[in-house]
Amino acid sequence: MLKTGILNPAINHLLSRVRHTNTVVIADRGFPFWPEIETVDISLVDGIPTVLQVLDAMRSNFVIGHAMMAAEFLDANPESVRQDFVKTLAGIPLAYEAHVEFKKRIPGAIGLIRTGDTTQYANIILTSA
Repeated sequence: MLKTGILNPAINHLLSRVRHTNTVVIADRGFPFWPEIETVDISLVDGIPTVLQVLDAMRSNFVIGHAMMAAEFLDANPESVRQDFVKTLAGIPLAYEAHVEFKKRIPGAIGLIRTGDTTQYANIILTSA
């Protein structure tokens, strides 16, 4: 029985299949569904869990080479929210691109973890190092 780290078996199964340069998406509650990739839905209620809570849990056992977010995140959220993301992604190169282009990358991901986050454009594509 797992006692520490990520306890969710579906997330553990998803992350165990990620290899060098593969991607995983952590998404907010409103992010579209792609039937061609595995989706682990852990949304409970609005705001639980958040994208940052999932990212923080993953960081201890998942080597992230870089992260990508939609550029619209920057305009849609206050400075405090933007700084929370920068803080949680500390040490990980972060790039932004138009949301339309961002979504084109999703079908190439190993999988997607859907949260209950209500932060606008809080979606992150993580590339394994």
